[in-house]
Amino acid sequence: MNPDTTPSPARPDAGMTDDQAAAEARRIIADAYRPAPEVPTSYRDTSPLPAYGTTPPVPQPDHRIVPAWAAGTAVAGIGVGAACVGIGCGVWLACQGFAAVSLASVLFVTLPIAAVAAIVAAVGSALRALKAAHTEHHHHYAGPVRQENTTTHTRGLFARTTNH
Repeated sequence: MNPDTTPSPARPDAGMTDDQAAAEARRIIADAYRPAPEVPTSYRDTSPLPAYGTTPPVPQPDHRIVPAWAAGTAVAGIGVGAACVGIGCGVWLACQGFAAVSLASVLFVTLPIAAVAAIVAAVGSALRALKAAHTEHHHHYAGPVRQENTTTHTRGLFARTTNH
């Protein structure tokens, strides 16, 4: 009842010889370890730029991440927060001797200080922004120059931008 498990002799026309199998195995392994062809990931256009004058373009690098007024406002906010925490802790430590001191009373004492500090930071930021709004730029060119000014307005809930 058991099936016959004796191997049948290999047919001479079905298969490869040992030498052919070894050669095919070497070819498959060589193909697997062959490096992939290099595909370019970028392209630099080296064609000359159109000439609008005799003066070549000058690089104008700008490496700022955030505007200076925003960084100043952030630093002022951190300073106001740290000052309020320090003053609040100082008031809390000074009031430790009183038995009826609660967190609400400490907050009630420090809230006016925080409000004054926030107003001072906001006024300073507004004055800095007002001062920076009236900057004057002078440009000196040697050769014919074409200048285009673009005004951008962004409005609305879905940020509709119009350029003039």
